[in-house]
Amino acid sequence: MQVLLDFLRRYNYLFLFLILEIFSILMLVRFNRYQGYVWLTGANEVAASVNGAYTGAVAFTELREVNRSLTDANIRLQQENHALREALADTKYDTTYTHRRVLDELQGYRLIPARVVGNKIRVGADNYLVIDRGSSDGVTAEMGVVSGGGVVGIVYLTGRHHSLVMPVTHSKSSISCSVRGQNYFGYLQWDGSNTRTAYVADVPRYAKARKGQVIETSGYSSVFPPGIFVGRIHKVSNASDGQSYRLDVVLGNDFASLRDVSVVATPYKSEIDTLRRRAEFIDMNSED
Repeated sequence: MQVLLDFLRRYNYLFLFLILEIFSILMLVRFNRYQGYVWLTGANEVAASVNGAYTGAVAFTELREVNRSLTDANIRLQQENHALREALADTKYDTTYTHRRVLDELQGYRLIPARVVGNKIRVGADNYLVIDRGSSDGVTAEMGVVSGGGVVGIVYLTGRHHSLVMPVTHSKSSISCSVRGQNYFGYLQWDGSNTRTAYVADVPRYAKARKGQVIETSGYSSVFPPGIFVGRIHKVSNASDGQSYRLDVVLGNDFASLRDVSVVATPYKSEIDTLRRRAEFIDMNSED
């Protein structure tokens, strides 16, 4: 405290001068319009300069964080763009051409046009479709169902005016398929992970399958004729048994938005089924 009193005593004249100077300036500004205007203008300019300097300093200190945020956003956009490009490459094909080819392959077959009126399509569940054609329209169980995007599924149950269709996105669906242009075939199945993809199992390891090739029906059944589009290979990997390939397939149909379909009335289906039943009966009796 004594030091403070000594300091004030030593510089008391200076402090008195400063106080009187400030008081004089205030009186001058207060009672003189011109000097007051000059003072106010100068004070505003100084305040604006100080404020600008403060804003610039804050912006500069925050610039690193802003750059980091922009970099992260740019990386996310690049990753999303890459994912979208891959998805587009996997599903990109001429649907008009596919539709024409499906119709060409079905020449000579009677097609029963139908519309999907009920749609239970979910990931991880057994899916079903309901169409507005039944037994009165000539639809019977185990008939194939197709659309412009290729294979849809197989008729499971029929009523008089409606039918229940088991699509390829059903855990019990198993359709004989092959790689277009090759004689190797396997069975299209669904693992429940995605309604736009399925897989073909039991493809021989010496088969020359690669990404982008077409998967189509093999014709080794009385349900679908050969050559009906199913989808395109997305990935080729080893099957769990290690003795064959598993082909992940992007399906040609989006079942969530499927509307117009056709039921395929195979002309010789009943004859083929009868022969197969007779063959099974003969085999059973020969074993006895």
